[in-house]
Amino acid sequence: MKKNLIWRCQTPTIRKLLRVMKLSLMFILIFSLQVQAKSLAQQVELRSKDVSVRDVIKELKKQTGYYFMFNEEDIDEDITVDVDLTGASLEEALMQVFGDLPVQYNIKDKYVLIKKKEPEPVVQQEQDSKITVIGTVTDEKGDPLPGAAIVIKGTTKGITTDFDGKYHFSEVPKNATLQCSFMGFTVQEIPVDGKTTINWVLQSSVNELEDVMVVAFGKQKKESVLASITTIKPAELKVPSSNLTTALAGRVSGLISYQRSGEPGQDNAEFFVRGVTTFGYKTNPLILIDGIELSTSDLSRLNTDDIAAFSIMKDATATALYGARGANGVILVTTKEGKEGPVKVSVRFEKAVSMPTQDVDVADPITYMQLYNEAIKTRDPLGSVKYKESDIQNTMLGTNPYAFPAVDWHKMLFKDYTTNTKFNVNLNGGGKVAQYYVAFSANKDNGILNVDKRNNFNSNIELNKYLL
Repeated sequence: MKKNLIWRCQTPTIRKLLRVMKLSLMFILIFSLQVQAKSLAQQVELRSKDVSVRDVIKELKKQTGYYFMFNEEDIDEDITVDVDLTGASLEEALMQVFGDLPVQYNIKDKYVLIKKKEPEPVVQQEQDSKITVIGTVTDEKGDPLPGAAIVIKGTTKGITTDFDGKYHFSEVPKNATLQCSFMGFTVQEIPVDGKTTINWVLQSSVNELEDVMVVAFGKQKKESVLASITTIKPAELKVPSSNLTTALAGRVSGLISYQRSGEPGQDNAEFFVRGVTTFGYKTNPLILIDGIELSTSDLSRLNTDDIAAFSIMKDATATALYGARGANGVILVTTKEGKEGPVKVSVRFEKAVSMPTQDVDVADPITYMQLYNEAIKTRDPLGSVKYKESDIQNTMLGTNPYAFPAVDWHKMLFKDYTTNTKFNVNLNGGGKVAQYYVAFSANKDNGILNVDKRNNFNSNIELNKYLL
């Protein structure tokens, strides 16, 4: 009975306490919602000109309490902006600050995430309508070129001409550029520009000979030759010498060249390719000039201005193509030919200086006599000397040059250097029926003998060579 009384007495108090607790929770919830609403609708006050983005972010963080997260590589904090914010929301402030910058932002909870804008996908325009192009490919003479390649520039799509030089190229874009090529001719390019018929006239190219290898009685592209073949550009053979054989040394690997004499007319260089591989007297390589077997002398007289291609075959391929005569290597020379067009005149004049590569130092007469006497005394102290001391003194003083001569025979007989002259002129041209190439060259080589002008004859060597 006592316990029931106590419970009844405490029941109104507990109810009142519970009511107070409910009200408190309600006030706390309302206060939290107000704080959150106030935070979301927070007012930003910021007015400044030429202020850096770094300072703007610091001020926004201070006023709103939001944290800004970004990658330093995505945004340049030193960029200045003009800000005029009065009672603006955080969203409006971010739009004004970062609206013109290449960044994008996102507000999540208490964080502002800033990152670089993703590049907008490029919408490829539809390709122009495609057409079919037809035509023919011919050379300068009007002859068809079967097998000529026609491709769309920048792609691998292409076709080749038939036996009559005709082609039919379908699905060609109207704005494309076509390329036409054929071995030995210059590559040409023609824009389509909506044309459905394009005829090609290819011009022959001399430079293409550098990429063509002469193989026996045919030609191949240099990339397709699986053999040891060395090509020399004709420009590399233009040396200050009238003898072509002297220009090969040091320019071809595996070729050994040497000269036995420097006398004009007798200065042909002897050479062999990769050693001597045959027995007997014939160890020189096979020399073919325009397909005709000639000698080393014929090669030496050839003018470098008249050479179009120069190749040397050095391995077993030469034997397979030319038999035993090619065992010591094969030198293939192709001379220039006439080309259709107006006459072209080329002239070249050279003046070269020739001198001994090395002089032998000899003793003067006084030194010779002294050393001769010293040699005798060294071997026989009691022996009689050949030259008297008085003779040596008179020669040294030059009292009587006729009785006691002291002549420098090397200086008297030989000059320090001599000059050589080379002249070449060629004509090139022709029409569709016939073309011509005419060349004339004249060389004058002098020796280094010193001829006294008082002599009525010239004992020096003077070689004049003319070639047509």
